[in-house]
Formats: sequence, structure tokens, C-alpha cells
Amino acid sequence: MKQPAVYDDIRAIARRTVVLLCAAQILGGLSMGASLALGAILGEELSGSESLAGLPTTVLTLGAAAAGLPLAAFASRRGRRPALSTGLLIAALGAAVVATAVDLGWFALMLVGMVGVGAGTAVGLQARFAATDLSSPQTRGRDLSLVVWMTMVGAVAGPALVPAGERLAGWLGLADLAGPFVLGAIGSAAAATVLWAGLRPDPLHVLGGSSAMPVRPSLGEGFAVIRRTPAARAAVGAVVSAHAVMVAVMALTPVHMHHGGASLTIVGFSISAHVAGMYVLAPVMGMLADRMGRVPIILLGQGLLVASCVLGFVFAHSQTGLVVALVILGLGWSASTVAASTLLTDSVDVAVRPPAQGVADTTMSLGGAVAGALAGVVVGAFGYPTLVLGAGAIAVVTAIYVVVDAAGARVKVVSSHE
Repeated sequence: MKQPAVYDDIRAIARRTVVLLCAAQILGGLSMGASLALGAILGEELSGSESLAGLPTTVLTLGAAAAGLPLAAFASRRGRRPALSTGLLIAALGAAVVATAVDLGWFALMLVGMVGVGAGTAVGLQARFAATDLSSPQTRGRDLSLVVWMTMVGAVAGPALVPAGERLAGWLGLADLAGPFVLGAIGSAAAATVLWAGLRPDPLHVLGGSSAMPVRPSLGEGFAVIRRTPAARAAVGAVVSAHAVMVAVMALTPVHMHHGGASLTIVGFSISAHVAGMYVLAPVMGMLADRMGRVPIILLGQGLLVASCVLGFVFAHSQTGLVVALVILGLGWSASTVAASTLLTDSVDVAVRPPAQGVADTTMSLGGAVAGALAGVVVGAFGYPTLVLGAGAIAVVTAIYVVVDAAGARVKVVSSHE
């Protein structure tokens, strides 16, 4: 695809785009971190029922799934800048609604706000794809992984800013737990401003302009693009599988540890270690995917997921063993998600990337929500060892599928600079 003459330094625009997306990930991640840290607490406190404690986090995940396709369709029509900025503004509004609901003590309104906050999660997922719009095939994995890496900042800073949010709530005369969501709303609005003001030219416009890109707003059309491309099918399968395995095991391991006598300090440390495993080495995974190939790193990720599940089974009653298993679980998610997302971008034409990526993100979020819900049922009925063995089996099946469907197909790597 021939580029307009005005864009005579694609690499400089690509680097600037990645920097802006990383900055937006940091700012927008504040509301995500606070929502994940406080969701269960607010669910129990506002509903008055321990059984409803997990509902806010589930609703947030479903909100991300619901926003994925509309934002992808918007990007196809108008570009990344308006789509990502709009999603972040919805997240800011959602965080403000959550803050209001917490102050009023309204559980139902808090759930509505969490749906809006979920749009920020969808933006975070799509931002990693936006980082590859102008990348060369040799740097796609690295650029994508840098944006994933920045997600860690929000995940860590969000919970860490809870005390500051409580102080802000005191100044504003709000309930203490409303304050972190006020900060989250400010962060998401600032991220939207950064992208709206700075993401010029829009990377999708540089690729050929919205006039050259067909609109793919429907779920059926997005699935059709993936269904007819073997490597894309394998990529989506790997992304969804890795996320489902990660969510299922991560959600129930802290509960299992707590029931086994682990202190809240140990449980909190295990989650922090797991999050570090997910994000700290993401750039390494991206560079390995660029140098060694996408499929080998996907298989590495699935292998790490299997190893984590085996460790969880063998050391089910060892706190140290379970913490190690959670770290390896995060590393497996990182390798598989980064490499598979890059493979998806490689394997579909430029014009149909946004809808295909939107389908992948929506399916990934839905897979995580279903896995999280079913994990509790499995543990309640059969126990924790059955959960980790079942999750490991899913990773094994996925690895076999990737080998058959992606490695057996000739992948045409589509350059953003063609």
C-alpha cells in the first residue's frame, strides 16, 4: 500500500505512537487497578452479601467484552484516536459513577459504573494492537509488548493510591472508598486527552486513511476474517486459552491458600508476584517473538501454563509452591498473549485488522469471565487439584491446536509499510 507523501518518516511516527500509548496506559490504568483491588470489598459492603462480592469484577470484565467490538468498529470507521479516546472517556464516566454509588451506598448503580470502567480495559487491550499499526514485522512483538508492559504500572499504582484516594475523599466530603475512583476518573480523562491531542496523525490514517478501510462493525464479519485464516484462528485460540487458564487459576488460588491457613499478607504477596510475572518480562517476550518466531513463543507460554498447573497440583498444600506456581502462571500468560497477539496482526490484511482484533479482545474477555465463574463451581464440587489439572489440560490442547493450525500453515506476514 503506497503511503501518502506527507508521511515521509513512518518509523518516527510509529515510535511516537508507542510512547503516547504507553503514557495513556499508565494514566488509564489507575482506575483499572483501583477497580480490581476494591471490587470485591465494595461488592460485599454495598450488597450486604458475601456471595455477591465477586459480581463487580465480573461485571467489569463483561463491560470490557461488550465494548471491544464497538470500539473496533469505530476504529475502522474513524481511526484509533477517536476510538481509544472515546473508550477512555466512557471509563472516566464509569469511575465517576462508581464513586457516586459508593458515596450513596447504591449497589446497582455501582455495577452500572463498573460496566463503564470495563471500557477502559477494552481500550488497554486495543492499545497493544494500535502499537503495531505502523510497526515493521521485525519490531511488532517488541512494540506490542511495551504497551502491555505499561499496564503493570496501573495495576501496581492503582491499589497503591488507595490511601491517597481516601484522603481526597475526605477533602471532598465523600465516603473513603469513593476517593480512589475519583482518581481513576481523573486518570482516564487525562489518558483520553493525551491520545486525542497527541495521536496525530492517526496510525490507521497513515496506513491508508479511513476511506481505504472497509467498515467491519459486526461480530459475524470479524469472525469470518479469523475463520478463513488458519494462523489467525490459532492466534485467537491461544489468546483466549491463555487468558481463561490464567483467570481460572489466579482467581481461586488465593482462596485455596487462605483456606489452607495462609495469612492475608501472604495472599496479597502471591497476587503481587503473579501480576509481576504477567507484565515485568513482557518486553522480553516481545523481543523473543520477533527473533524466534511467534509460534515458538506461544508454545513456550502454553508450556509455562502447564508447568504452573502441575506445580499447583503437586504443591497444593505448600504456600511457597503456590506462590511460585502463580509467578509461572503469569509468565505463561505473558508469553502466549504477546506472541499470539503479534501473530494475529501478522496474519490478517491491514484493512481488516481492527475488526479481527476486536473479535479477539471480546472473546478473550468473555473467556476470562466464563473461566472465573466456572472455576468456583469446579473447586466447590471437585476441589482445587481438579481445577489446576483441568486448566493444564486446556493449555496442552491449545498447544497441539497451535502446532496443527498455525505451524502447518504458511503465514503471510503483512507489513504495515507496504
